[in-house]
Amino acid sequence: MMKVLVAEDDRAMREGIEDALAGEGYTVVAVADGQEALERFEQERPDFVCLDIMMPRLNGYDVCRQLRQRDSRVPIIFLSAKSEEVDRVLGLELGADDFIMKPFGVRELIARVRAVSRRCFEARDDPMDAPFVMGDLEVSPKSLRARMGDAVVELSLREVQLLRTFHAHPGQVLDRDTLFRAGWAGQPYPNSRTLDQHISKLRKKVETDPKQPTLIRTVHGAGYRYEP
Repeated sequence: MMKVLVAEDDRAMREGIEDALAGEGYTVVAVADGQEALERFEQERPDFVCLDIMMPRLNGYDVCRQLRQRDSRVPIIFLSAKSEEVDRVLGLELGADDFIMKPFGVRELIARVRAVSRRCFEARDDPMDAPFVMGDLEVSPKSLRARMGDAVVELSLREVQLLRTFHAHPGQVLDRDTLFRAGWAGQPYPNSRTLDQHISKLRKKVETDPKQPTLIRTVHGAGYRYEP
């Protein structure tokens, strides 16, 4: 799993970001002010940080400075309604990796987060991140992508986790609890319908004919099975 610290004082914005990232498969630690962001950073050691600028107690610039003193490598994305070029330059000079201007859409946020996630994967050496093949599908966990022939498929973190679990258990029926643990580790488990929706969405990306899947088959009343 990959953990994200989100520091944003606007409750609606914070909850929206949290929902969007959790939906992608990230474990989210959400806080409402700069001082708490520093405290939770020490406790949680997230893989990267999404940081608002205008916050109570400590602003985002001060938090960024202190984070860089503690960890020179952790990726930091600034989230800000400030639009002047000097603010973006200052944020980047302080060591931020990216700067997203409010208002932003969910797709833009996810695209930026995926780019940072890829850099996180490249920086670590974990056998679980090794590429693997499922039929005609070549999955590259570090890039959050797969390839089918000449076509490149963009994957969420959760989709990679589900595919990795299927690949590790060829021919076995995986029940819902197993798949929930794989895709929602550290998060509240969704209902069965949510899992079915994720599998359906995944099939549209990785199956030649999603209506007649050959990679991920449904085993009625039991779960799903990867057919190698």
